[in-house]
Amino acid sequence: MKTFILDEDYSTTRLVTKGQPVIEEKPEDKCETVLFSLEGQDRQGEGGLRKQGYFKTSQPDKPLITVVTVVYNGEKFLENTIQSVINQTYDNVEYIIIDGGSIDGTFDIIRKNQHAVDYWVSEKDRGIYDAMNKGIDLATGDWINFMNGGDRLFKHETLHAVFSSLEDKDADIFYGNHEVCYPSGRKRQAKAGLVKNLWKGSQFCHQATFVNSRYHKAHKFNLCTKIVADFEFFYLAWKNNAKFKHVPEIICSFEAGGVSDVKRIDSIVGWWHVVEKGLGVDLFYIMKIVFELAKKIIKFVKIKLAKVLFNVFCM
Repeated sequence: MKTFILDEDYSTTRLVTKGQPVIEEKPEDKCETVLFSLEGQDRQGEGGLRKQGYFKTSQPDKPLITVVTVVYNGEKFLENTIQSVINQTYDNVEYIIIDGGSIDGTFDIIRKNQHAVDYWVSEKDRGIYDAMNKGIDLATGDWINFMNGGDRLFKHETLHAVFSSLEDKDADIFYGNHEVCYPSGRKRQAKAGLVKNLWKGSQFCHQATFVNSRYHKAHKFNLCTKIVADFEFFYLAWKNNAKFKHVPEIICSFEAGGVSDVKRIDSIVGWWHVVEKGLGVDLFYIMKIVFELAKKIIKFVKIKLAKVLFNVFCM
């Protein structure tokens, strides 16, 4: 299918076609792909390149990478997320934004950038994992990455660095390293753990992964699992012998203080619920929860002590 440059300034507009992609789905693959989302509850709108008749296709030397951003009331940080995607040096990027019916300025930011977004939709959903599953259904790329509102691809060359050096393209899941940014301004770069240690909990962040599109369409997120449905997806993939491959690149950067940080104990309990049980596993998680409780108590005592000392010496 012939491609052309719509706008050379953006990673999402350098390789487009006017022909709709041919979607080949086999019943045994349990795949589902749609180009436009069926209208849901209280839809505010939809748009993007697809609505204008522009589509994407994979190239022999440049696989199509689908990046999905799920957002709700993210006007403070969405612009940075969008810019990190559409300014990639890699030429074959499909960008999809799923907004949960935001009531702040998120909708306006999406519309402002829709010239470089393949497809966006804004409507109520049943939560973050329902929105992610919508993104999976809409993806036509070879690989799917979730870069949600507030997350950022680490640098403009990230996708090029990952997909220009891949030797083993038969993996089901590629995963890399990440950077955490703290309110103090401090940044910490973290290397992904070992896949064999997934029984201990998350070993890499979701944003630092690229999942084979066919695999993801056949294995979506469990809407009955709260907070840790993404961990459940990776854990079950490992247990079912999916092929993982580590990429020695920092893939993403994100702010500390997400749900997994704020509800740390809930996340640990969620991991414990997902993993295969056993005496050693149960003892590991009990100790992990005790450790987190101890940290909370110590932090509480420090705050109280600091207030007492302040009142004694400064009042």
